[in-house]
Amino acid sequence: MNNKDDMTQETPEQQPDIQEEAPQTEQPAPEDEAQETPEASEKPDKGEKVKPKAKAKIDELEKKLAESNDKYMRMLAEYDNYRRRSQKERENIYADVRADTVSKFLPVYDNLARAVQNETDGETRKGVEAILTQFKALLTSLGVTEIEAVGKKFDPAYHEALLHVEDEKYGEGEIVMELEKGFMLGDRVIRFAKVQVAN
Repeated sequence: MNNKDDMTQETPEQQPDIQEEAPQTEQPAPEDEAQETPEASEKPDKGEKVKPKAKAKIDELEKKLAESNDKYMRMLAEYDNYRRRSQKERENIYADVRADTVSKFLPVYDNLARAVQNETDGETRKGVEAILTQFKALLTSLGVTEIEAVGKKFDPAYHEALLHVEDEKYGEGEIVMELEKGFMLGDRVIRFAKVQVAN
């Protein structure tokens, strides 16, 4: 009887030992680990299939970028041309207005010049000469200059021939008389000099 009691007493004490040893039993390696190598070998294949698509996308984006850049450069060039055109037009309008305004004062100059030539009274002549001098100074301040004529060779860019004379004393095409003075505003003729040309 005692032996049986001893065996029954030992059984509960031995059970924990058995349970503790159970986790130590080796388990076979999962088959997934063995299959990792084939899956890993498949991944580069998938990567290789993605690369052409990415390259095509990059090429498409680069093409769109080049087109956008080309449109931008064209627009910039057009704007620059427009700006230069507008500036030139404004300058031309300003020059036209100045030339037209100055031209309206030239008959006054002509009358003063004739008065100086025809006036015999000394005091009156001096007064008219003073006004003419002041008027010339005003024209000069505006950038107006007189066109040289007498003694110069006729130039259709500056002179208008109203009379012609044959005279061996003068060279061919030489201007012998100025009938009406010509003027320039900067490099622009606002009134041609009316002249008499020899030979």
